[in-house]
Amino acid sequence: MSIIVFGSINIDLVATAPRLPVAGETLLGENFLKVPGGKGANQAVALAKLGVPTQMVGRVGAHSFGAELVQNLQDAGVETGNIFTDETVSSGVAIITVAHNGDNQIIVIPGANGQVDEEDVERLSRILAGAKALLLQLEIPINAVVAAAQAAKNANIKVILDPAPAPANLPAELYPLIDIITPNEVEAGQLVGFPVDGEAAAVKAAGVLLQRGVKSAIVKLGARGVVCATEKEVFFVPAFTVEAVDTVAAGDAFNGGLAAGLYTGLSLHQAVVWGAAAGALAATKLGAQTSLPDRFTFDAFLKERCR
Repeated sequence: MSIIVFGSINIDLVATAPRLPVAGETLLGENFLKVPGGKGANQAVALAKLGVPTQMVGRVGAHSFGAELVQNLQDAGVETGNIFTDETVSSGVAIITVAHNGDNQIIVIPGANGQVDEEDVERLSRILAGAKALLLQLEIPINAVVAAAQAAKNANIKVILDPAPAPANLPAELYPLIDIITPNEVEAGQLVGFPVDGEAAAVKAAGVLLQRGVKSAIVKLGARGVVCATEKEVFFVPAFTVEAVDTVAAGDAFNGGLAAGLYTGLSLHQAVVWGAAAGALAATKLGAQTSLPDRFTFDAFLKERCR
């Protein structure tokens, strides 16, 4: 059994600076990195580095980093046989600015990710029978996300959605197809239409998402922790205290840790702790996939922090 990730594959072009620039400002930066990224690929690498058999379904461009991105996934242990090389467009690119305090700004150019369609969903459908869960994000066309979720539901496969970047209106028909939704506080606010600025608001937002049909709603509050709600319970998991360097892939690491925990048979509560630990570790390093913890580092962190 494996976990399948259906989503975006990008190259991240990362600039670091003392702070984020304001509109119209030219700011002198410090360092530049070229790092494989994309929320889909990040989550696939997060899973593979934690020892979970992982398959990636998506697209890259024939030029502009495509072969490099596929090779990087393979090097991380991800099965890439269902990644399509699109001859008509470039690979996806994310341009990222990171400040000293870990805050970031991101501009995403979809490239091949924007061409994901029913052909990719068909390739996904052919391998769903051997999967334990499907991870989705929103850096590919929403119609493909809905179709993939429906295919997984038809195959009785658990669907975990990271609703990022959050749209103004997520299709109503998608919510009942989702087993677990994992917005951060900004994304949760965009989905429910009111500010999510703390634990109480997160609980309220999670309740709204449950009413729309999801089975479990997890709202990530960054350094303040995580709120999780199901029909049966609501609980809070505090964040692990770390010195944040770059939060770019922390949310993807969270979903990887969460899914890895569920894959190994942990309860939802225990899996959320795994997600919080993976997210915290990712925030301590620069870059997207380069910041994702391996299983040895992850286990050592949990052993030290969860005595």
